[in-house]
Amino acid sequence: MKTHLLWTIAALCLVAPAAQARSAYDGSWDLVFVTQGGACDPSYNFTVNIADGVVTHPNLVKFRGYVARSGSVRASVTVQDKFASGTGRLSGSSGRGRWSGYSGSSRCSGYWTAQRN
Repeated sequence: MKTHLLWTIAALCLVAPAAQARSAYDGSWDLVFVTQGGACDPSYNFTVNIADGVVTHPNLVKFRGYVARSGSVRASVTVQDKFASGTGRLSGSSGRGRWSGYSGSSRCSGYWTAQRN
Protein backbone atom coordinates (compact mmCIF):
# COMPACT_ATOMS: atom_id res chain seq x y z
CA MET A 1 0.00 0.00 0.00
CA LYS A 2 2.80 2.43 0.92
CA THR A 3 4.65 1.60 -2.30
CA HIS A 4 1.56 2.36 -4.38
CA LEU A 5 1.13 5.73 -2.62
CA LEU A 6 4.80 6.63 -3.16
CA TRP A 7 4.55 5.82 -6.89
CA THR A 8 1.39 7.92 -7.19
CA ILE A 9 3.07 10.91 -5.52
CA ALA A 10 6.17 10.50 -7.70
CA ALA A 11 4.04 10.36 -10.86
CA LEU A 12 2.13 13.50 -9.86
CA CYS A 13 5.40 15.34 -9.26
CA LEU A 14 6.60 14.46 -12.74
CA VAL A 15 3.32 15.40 -14.46
CA ALA A 16 2.41 18.53 -12.50
CA PRO A 17 3.47 21.79 -14.18
CA ALA A 18 6.48 23.49 -12.66
CA ALA A 19 5.73 26.60 -10.66
CA GLN A 20 6.85 29.81 -12.31
CA ALA A 21 9.85 31.52 -10.79
CA ARG A 22 8.35 34.62 -9.22
CA SER A 23 10.37 37.68 -8.37
CA ALA A 24 9.99 39.62 -5.12
CA TYR A 25 9.67 42.68 -7.36
CA ASP A 26 6.82 41.42 -9.59
CA GLY A 27 4.05 43.94 -10.16
CA SER A 28 3.44 47.44 -11.46
CA TRP A 29 5.99 50.21 -10.81
CA ASP A 30 5.82 53.97 -11.47
CA LEU A 31 9.12 55.41 -12.72
CA VAL A 32 10.32 59.01 -12.78
CA PHE A 33 13.43 59.92 -14.77
CA VAL A 34 14.96 63.30 -13.93
CA THR A 35 17.46 64.97 -16.25
CA GLN A 36 20.38 66.55 -14.41
CA GLY A 37 22.70 67.16 -17.35
CA GLY A 38 22.09 67.79 -21.03
CA ALA A 39 19.29 69.22 -23.15
CA CYS A 40 16.71 66.41 -22.76
CA ASP A 41 13.23 66.95 -21.34
CA PRO A 42 13.40 67.80 -17.61
CA SER A 43 11.61 64.59 -16.60
CA TYR A 44 9.92 61.49 -17.95
CA ASN A 45 7.20 59.48 -16.18
CA PHE A 46 5.85 56.06 -17.05
CA THR A 47 4.72 52.78 -15.55
CA VAL A 48 6.36 49.41 -16.13
CA ASN A 49 5.46 45.87 -15.15
CA ILE A 50 7.85 43.33 -13.67
CA ALA A 51 7.12 39.62 -14.10
CA ASP A 52 9.64 36.95 -13.15
CA GLY A 53 12.36 39.63 -13.01
CA VAL A 54 11.69 40.88 -16.57
CA VAL A 55 10.71 44.55 -16.89
CA THR A 56 8.23 45.39 -19.67
CA HIS A 57 6.18 48.32 -20.91
CA PRO A 58 3.04 47.68 -23.01
CA ASN A 59 3.64 50.52 -25.51
CA LEU A 60 7.42 50.56 -25.79
CA VAL A 61 8.57 47.84 -28.16
CA LYS A 62 12.27 48.59 -27.75
CA PHE A 63 12.37 48.32 -23.98
CA ARG A 64 14.54 45.78 -22.15
CA GLY A 65 14.94 45.48 -18.44
CA TYR A 66 15.89 42.90 -15.86
CA VAL A 67 15.80 42.76 -12.07
CA ALA A 68 18.10 40.33 -10.26
CA ARG A 69 17.06 38.57 -7.06
CA SER A 70 19.26 41.06 -5.20
CA GLY A 71 17.17 43.95 -6.57
CA SER A 72 19.86 45.11 -8.98
CA VAL A 73 18.24 46.63 -12.09
CA ARG A 74 19.54 47.07 -15.64
CA ALA A 75 17.34 48.53 -18.41
CA SER A 76 17.38 50.35 -21.75
CA VAL A 77 14.75 51.98 -23.95
CA THR A 78 14.69 53.38 -27.49
CA VAL A 79 11.87 55.66 -28.72
CA GLN A 80 12.38 57.23 -32.15
CA ASP A 81 15.60 59.29 -31.85
CA LYS A 82 15.83 58.94 -28.06
CA PHE A 83 17.79 56.29 -26.18
CA ALA A 84 18.48 55.78 -22.48
CA SER A 85 20.03 53.07 -20.36
CA GLY A 86 20.42 52.84 -16.66
CA THR A 87 21.21 50.81 -13.61
CA GLY A 88 20.10 50.89 -10.02
CA ARG A 89 18.45 48.92 -7.26
CA LEU A 90 14.95 48.08 -6.07
CA SER A 91 14.34 47.44 -2.39
CA GLY A 92 10.92 46.64 -0.98
CA SER A 93 8.49 49.05 -2.62
CA SER A 94 10.89 51.69 -3.95
CA GLY A 95 14.06 52.06 -5.96
CA ARG A 96 16.56 54.47 -7.44
CA GLY A 97 19.44 54.62 -9.84
CA ARG A 98 21.31 56.51 -12.57
CA TRP A 99 20.66 56.77 -16.30
CA SER A 100 22.33 58.26 -19.36
CA GLY A 101 21.37 58.55 -23.00
CA TYR A 102 20.62 60.93 -25.83
CA SER A 103 17.81 62.78 -27.53
CA GLY A 104 18.73 63.53 -31.14
CA SER A 105 22.29 64.81 -30.91
CA SER A 106 22.04 65.91 -27.26
CA ARG A 107 23.61 63.74 -24.57
CA CYS A 108 21.76 63.57 -21.26
CA SER A 109 22.05 61.99 -17.82
CA GLY A 110 20.33 61.96 -14.49
CA TYR A 111 18.68 59.78 -11.90
CA TRP A 112 15.54 57.69 -11.71
CA THR A 113 13.22 56.72 -8.88
CA ALA A 114 10.65 53.92 -8.71
CA GLN A 115 7.60 53.35 -6.55
CA ARG A 116 5.60 50.11 -6.47
CA ASN A 117 1.89 50.57 -7.28
